Amino acid sequence: MTDTTQYRFDDLRSACAEDWRAYIRHDFVAQLADATLPRASFEHYLKQDYLFLIHFARAFALAAYKSRTLADLRQAHEGLKAIVDLELGLHVDYCQEWGIREAELEALPEARATMAYTRYVLDTGHRGDLLDLHVALAPCVIGYGEIANWINQRPSTVRGADNPYDAWIAMYASTEFQDAMRAEQEWLDARLAEVTPARFQELVMVFRDATRLEIDFWAMGLERRA
Repeated sequence: MTDTTQYRFDDLRSACAEDWRAYIRHDFVAQLADATLPRASFEHYLKQDYLFLIHFARAFALAAYKSRTLADLRQAHEGLKAIVDLELGLHVDYCQEWGIREAELEALPEARATMAYTRYVLDTGHRGDLLDLHVALAPCVIGYGEIANWINQRPSTVRGADNPYDAWIAMYASTEFQDAMRAEQEWLDARLAEVTPARFQELVMVFRDATRLEIDFWAMGLERRA
């Protein structure tokens, strides 16, 4: 690539294709789609995902601090409000459907995989700029939407009442989440188009690390690791 190359999110994904595929098509995800994932594994994931969302909110607060334009500040503010005012409440309600009470969620210890990924995101945001932070978050913000699409494209996927995880699939396949995924990718495309090849390679390392930590998060759920 020459210095005139305009990078896009697809270039990040291509640079980390093997790790990205291992993340999107992880055994946790495949078993969830096939309705064969052990209930205990899903419940362990749900509990840790509550803790992840709290740190995700902190990451958007950091994004607000890192913002240099009003548009970026508004984007960070809306992301923070969506998590604190809506998504966390929905997650608590969903956990209750699985017999997990809010008091239990608040008393949970963090699994090592939860600490590793969330602290990596926050540390990357503190050390770097707003683009570093968004790239570190991309495996979650964009990845979950891609995972839902991959699930729905699989011939063996079980949907509806026969799959106890159908509501989870529907959440990330929803128009609202898919629109948010596309908006995030468009934001990244616009910023990546301005970076140099050397800067792009730095961002590849961030994206690869974050993707591998997301893989570990799936493994944590599947194997019920503390």
